[in-house]
Amino acid sequence: MGQDQTKQQIEKGLKLYQSNQTEKALNVWTKVLEKTSDPGGKFRVLGCLITAHSEMGKYKQMLKYALAQIDTAREMEDPDYLTEGYLNLARSNEKLCDYQKTVSYCKTCLDMQGTTVSLQLNGQVCLSMGNAFLGLSVFQKALESYEKALRYAHNNDDKMLECRVCCSLGNFYVHLKDYEKALFFPCKAAELVNDYGKGWSLKYRAMSQYHMSVAYRKLDRLPDAMECCEESMKIALQHGDRPLQALCLLNFADIHRCRKDADKAFPRYESAMCIMTEIGNRLGQAQIYLGVAKCWLLQKDLDKAQESLHRAEELAEELGNKLCTLKVCCLSEGMFRSRGQGEQLRQQVVKLLQCVEELELYCGMCGESIGERDQQLQALPCSHIFHLKCLQTNGTRGCPKCRQSSMKPGFV
Repeated sequence: MGQDQTKQQIEKGLKLYQSNQTEKALNVWTKVLEKTSDPGGKFRVLGCLITAHSEMGKYKQMLKYALAQIDTAREMEDPDYLTEGYLNLARSNEKLCDYQKTVSYCKTCLDMQGTTVSLQLNGQVCLSMGNAFLGLSVFQKALESYEKALRYAHNNDDKMLECRVCCSLGNFYVHLKDYEKALFFPCKAAELVNDYGKGWSLKYRAMSQYHMSVAYRKLDRLPDAMECCEESMKIALQHGDRPLQALCLLNFADIHRCRKDADKAFPRYESAMCIMTEIGNRLGQAQIYLGVAKCWLLQKDLDKAQESLHRAEELAEELGNKLCTLKVCCLSEGMFRSRGQGEQLRQQVVKLLQCVEELELYCGMCGESIGERDQQLQALPCSHIFHLKCLQTNGTRGCPKCRQSSMKPGFV
């Protein structure tokens, strides 16, 4: 199959895919991959297969095609193709929750400066890196990466990228419990979809609605949360978007838990777990175990709660997600305290304080915790985060945390 025929078949597959005939599109692309003699065409069709498998939640297949793309780029000795290949490799590992590998591949992409395509892809690389740092609970570097991605989006007038970054920033502020910002950013993403998204995939609308739903739930606006989540789930089901279906099911379960309706929450956690396990989203699995533990605590079944927390902790440690470990410690501490288990309680308190210190989840001005309750936060240009009220009250001539870390021992 020559260059022109390859191009025609790729376009045919894209039309089928856009009209929701995914299986037919995959068949067309797979045949192109087997028959084409054009390396550029092979690279492009691998890109189509990577995108399709990503949206279907088949992340191991996605990784397989990303590795094949890297091999093709190396054969062609083309740095543009190589940059794109490494980005897809980073994304595949991000989806499989291998965050250290994601960061490493993103750095490889950013080091390949000077390629024509790198200027267009750097924003997407920074977004993937931000998601990986958030997965590792490295909040300052996550925010730094998101802000870089946002600058690339603005400079390139890339509204799709801006929409995706806004959704990730919403997720970021959910973790740090600034729920006003957690709602602001996905609402901004929804505005971008309404204003510019006529030709976009519906997944952008679904994505913004899901993140709005999570923020509404955290703000205890449960009817709004349910409405947005239903909208997101409807689109996810239409498009066979398994990863988003799993996230919506988890959020539905959390909404029912917030309503203290464990009977409705448990089956949704179970459905979410089936998909999360199938697609390999281990962070999602850890979040489900946390939600299930909270449900058992509502029902005063401390043994089952402890079992779920143990599973969440195992996954969190495997992934390097310190925030999830911290949440397990907080819930375990409450349980051991209520049971009067002094020795276990002391161990949890030590572990909890260690987690807080490692995460640097405290305000550099007042010294109080960040992310313990719903509070407005503000980041300085260096991406260190403080309570907004502290900055407004005390002002700052630069970042207190940066000044502290730059002090040499001999001059303290």
